[in-house]
Amino acid sequence: MRWWREARFGMFIHWGVYAVPAGTYKGQQIPGIGEWIMNRAKIPVAEYRQFARSFNPIFYDPDAWVRLAKEAGMKYIIITSKHHDGFALFDSKASDWDVVDATPYGRDLLLPLAAACRKHGIKLGFYYSQAQDWVNGGSAAGGKWDPAQQRDMDDYIRNVAVPQVREILTRYGEFPAVLWWDTPVDMNRERADQLIRLLRLKPGIIHNNRLGGGYRGDTETPEQYIPATGYPDGRDFEVCMTMNDTWGYKSYDQNWKSTETLIRNLIDIASKGGNYLLNVGPTADGRIPEPSIQRLKEIGAWMKVNGEAIYGTRASPFGRLPWGRCTVKPQGRHTILYLHVFQWPTNGQLVVPGLKNPIQRAWLLADRAARLTVTQREQEQIITVPAVAPDPIATVVAVRVAGKPEVEPLPIYPEANGTLRLDALQANLHGSQIRYEPERNKRCIGFWTDASEWVDWDVQLDQPRRYRVVFETAAEADGARLILRAQNASLEVTVPRTGDYTRFQRTEAGMLDLPAGRHRIEVRPVPDRWRPVNLRSIQLRPAD
Repeated sequence: MRWWREARFGMFIHWGVYAVPAGTYKGQQIPGIGEWIMNRAKIPVAEYRQFARSFNPIFYDPDAWVRLAKEAGMKYIIITSKHHDGFALFDSKASDWDVVDATPYGRDLLLPLAAACRKHGIKLGFYYSQAQDWVNGGSAAGGKWDPAQQRDMDDYIRNVAVPQVREILTRYGEFPAVLWWDTPVDMNRERADQLIRLLRLKPGIIHNNRLGGGYRGDTETPEQYIPATGYPDGRDFEVCMTMNDTWGYKSYDQNWKSTETLIRNLIDIASKGGNYLLNVGPTADGRIPEPSIQRLKEIGAWMKVNGEAIYGTRASPFGRLPWGRCTVKPQGRHTILYLHVFQWPTNGQLVVPGLKNPIQRAWLLADRAARLTVTQREQEQIITVPAVAPDPIATVVAVRVAGKPEVEPLPIYPEANGTLRLDALQANLHGSQIRYEPERNKRCIGFWTDASEWVDWDVQLDQPRRYRVVFETAAEADGARLILRAQNASLEVTVPRTGDYTRFQRTEAGMLDLPAGRHRIEVRPVPDRWRPVNLRSIQLRPAD
């Protein structure tokens, strides 16, 4: 895992036949992510196969793709060797549903990408959909709507998935460095065992937690969200995210995230000890959309100045800081703390709360020659910084301390927009049964079976505010009530029935007035008619 933890930033590529319809089928825009169009529109197998005749990536330039990833500061690439539609980007002997046999292009797309990665020093990994295959048949639950898909899943695993995984593990030299499974649906131990054994063909390969069969893999894979903190058991994790609203190309999806959001996501993830896998969805003729290219180049410009504050760093010793995030890098007998400042102090004083180690030296990554002065005030150290931020997205102030950083526990601060988010993972739990559930479809406080158990959060407000309070909960039954208390104020909410403990719903509980200062926000069950509830978060949103 050493290179993977050093890398911190990678490119995800979702590419396949789904780029031909590009989100539209029979003149209608199909809701949902682009690579799921076959499933969402229930396109018959024979009809979907016809799209391959128009998959002709004549503009495919793998060297340019790898150079773009490198310019963005990415250290590795994961590409969909086969997604849920079963289409393989390589020449497979297990099926003719591949780029060589089914398209006018007629060439393996992974071989030249592997050569380009080798040339430019980028690691290459392969995504493989082992449980769902809508064209070859044998799909897991929910993957069959056409009589042509009625193949037995065990037969599919044995005669398609196993030989194809063997193919991608043995044809590309030192690659793949990562095998990115997806999804674990219906993958029992026997099916998973047939695939896990193949990893012996590539000693040292990294694989994720989506194989199924009880295998945890090397990494967690939070999708489209950033955990509130790192994982409780110290597990490595990789957040995968899109730049717009789709993984596979959709011609009309122009809802692009800003470069500011993407850079701050990267920082946020690194500050929790994770990797950021950021997606591009090329077109059917082999081009990466221009908005993706533009954003990757802008990220790259930031990384040229600040990359050392991302690569090889460890999680922050602080909780959520009021002005940004922190990453850490040991350096002999010292430690460098990289303070990523999102909200630049207008008074020229950056307050570092709770750090016990005296700051020996402070400087800007954007101007290494400038020494910044540091003063001590009670439990805070104050760094005098320029009046104007060198980078409005995120300016990095580096500080050196002796030994390992020691930090007083910090309260939760509001975000820049004033919202105070109380995540399940940040809660203090009081009781013997109640606990945090980390599964990707939960990420909540669960096992709340005893009405005498409760949770609370320690928060710090810099000004008095009126908040709209929103609970995010899941419950199988009606009738459960929760009461929130802070200072002398309280709110009671009735938890709606959502049908099961993985389907979450937001409920507005009402208004709450809180003064400036440090508070403990407490949530307890109302004992009368208590039913178990899963609580994912509480948001206090400014009412003004």
